Amino acid sequence: MTPEQRLKELNITLPEVPEPKAIYKPCLIDGRHLYVSGHVPMRADFTRIRGKVGADMDVEEAKQMARLVGMLILSSIRKHVGSLDKVKRVIKVLGFVNGVPDFDKHPIVINGCSELFAEIWGPENGIGVRSAVGMGSLPDGIPVEVEALFELIEPAS
Repeated sequence: MTPEQRLKELNITLPEVPEPKAIYKPCLIDGRHLYVSGHVPMRADFTRIRGKVGADMDVEEAKQMARLVGMLILSSIRKHVGSLDKVKRVIKVLGFVNGVPDFDKHPIVINGCSELFAEIWGPENGIGVRSAVGMGSLPDGIPVEVEALFELIEPAS
């Protein structure tokens, strides 16, 4: 089953992604590698969802924020390359969690994104290497930010 078929089977509708307001590219292709810039949790109107994990939201709510970020990443990929079917596998996920000083469940939070990718590409291609780190703050007080690296099926032409 292809990634696009999996989305349909899982009844996942991807959210829209905004155009960048800062100086960066959401996605960049280098040969067979697709680099995806850090994505943050947003509402449908593109306002950022704010909160500090352990104060404003619990682990499960933060995990859902990481899943939302994963869906926004998928939207950016589709927008940039045309279809998730052009992605062979996840290579790396790097997740940042804005938590209170004694918060230590960063990997559980970032699992929200990693589990989504595993659902889409399967356990072999949907799980790559990963880091989940805690931060004292993130831009605009967001709870989670995730960037990722993927391998494309064919090099960009």
